[in-house]
Amino acid sequence: MCEFCTKHGEGKKWYEIMEHYSKELLNDPDRMAYMKRFIPSIRNNARNNLSKLEWVKRRMPIAHRFIRKVVTANAKKYHFGQVVPLEDAENIVEMVGSITRIPCICRSVLTGNNNARYCLLLGIDPIGICDDWPELKANLEVLTPSEAKLVLREFDNQGLIHSIWTFKTPFIGAICNCDGNCLAYRFQVGDLVDIMFKAEYKAQVDLELCVGCRNCMKLCQFNAIAYSIADAKCYINTEKCYGCGVCRASCKTRAIQLFDMCDT
Repeated sequence: MCEFCTKHGEGKKWYEIMEHYSKELLNDPDRMAYMKRFIPSIRNNARNNLSKLEWVKRRMPIAHRFIRKVVTANAKKYHFGQVVPLEDAENIVEMVGSITRIPCICRSVLTGNNNARYCLLLGIDPIGICDDWPELKANLEVLTPSEAKLVLREFDNQGLIHSIWTFKTPFIGAICNCDGNCLAYRFQVGDLVDIMFKAEYKAQVDLELCVGCRNCMKLCQFNAIAYSIADAKCYINTEKCYGCGVCRASCKTRAIQLFDMCDT
């Protein structure tokens, strides 16, 4: 189990605890102040910080290891994530008091697209925290749990990675749906800092069902799937696998399953 499951999970997955979505945590004055600072901070600093870390990693690897340790520890206190498969994301949207679909700030920073609505705020009224981002206010969509599930399934079919995010841990305030255009993905997969945990699952291919079509390889954001020419089958590298499960959406023979690592 991940560090947060041990610290905040009461013996189960930490994101299954209702308290971590509670109004009591949300209404904490320090947390509200942090959330109001969050969007300006990301918009003003994140892209520059990404470039600096990429440069330091290439040119000063020893310094990078120290910076990574410090930044990761700070992120765990404030804004940290975990990959979750579709079924867990669907369970989460049933637990929260409100769901608001909003533009993705990561994509806004990296691509300039202010209208790409890939994020779901959980239990948070965005009006009070986005005063400096008028495009966000113009692109809000309140969803029911059923509507949110349809959106999540659509994203899953597109190969987007579902992840939950804290605003001052352990309060969980968002589900993001990431790909290579996301800052969090770039920080994590680029091995710059640890900003999210892997899921509590691992994927596995049933070789008797696999027909070697390689559709799963096209969806995998982590390069965790390899193809063997010798036996015309796909294999999953469990060390690289994040347990997101999006590879399942493309498998016509249903040869890929997720296994709950907490049960092993």
